[in-house]
Amino acid sequence: MTDAAASTVEGKPKRHLPGEEGMWAFIWGDLLVFTIFFNLFSYYRAHDVALFEHCRELLSRWQGLINTLLLLTGSLFVAVAVSSAREGRHQRAGRLLLCGIACSVGFGVSKVIEYTIKIRHGYTLQTNDFFMFYYMLTGIHMVHVIVATAILVFLWAKTRAPEHDRNYIALMESGGIFWHMVDLLWVVLFALLYLLV
Repeated sequence: MTDAAASTVEGKPKRHLPGEEGMWAFIWGDLLVFTIFFNLFSYYRAHDVALFEHCRELLSRWQGLINTLLLLTGSLFVAVAVSSAREGRHQRAGRLLLCGIACSVGFGVSKVIEYTIKIRHGYTLQTNDFFMFYYMLTGIHMVHVIVATAILVFLWAKTRAPEHDRNYIALMESGGIFWHMVDLLWVVLFALLYLLV
């Protein structure tokens, strides 16, 4: 069977699942855990809407929006980097990954500033249920951002290699998929914590 024939099934192009299957299993598991967290947040909010609404107003929507734009912009850079790697444009992919890393670092700095402001005003993990969820959810998400950033750094180093093996594209795709999951989780967190009325 030729390569062309192997890539088609009954005349249709064979579908390609980007990345490694193990990464997809991890992502679905992670999304399930966050779904439980989001439902717990909604449950507690339903039992004290006034408190949650009052505390939501203490958060800066502008800072939340800046964080969202940083992650969305980072996602754009990562998506184009993966596409460039597929085309064999490895130097361009590396530059785009550096831009994604910069967005990630910007997000981290912004969150540290936000946490510092809140703590200085006396809003901590022990303040009430809203801030317990705020620190827990955004803290767990921040761990994901740190892991995603480390993955991007690893991928950037891979783009600088003189030769690329057959697993290179799958690694790039897997890293991109993980980054997009982190981005998606933040979009939900932004809506739940900063916007939900």
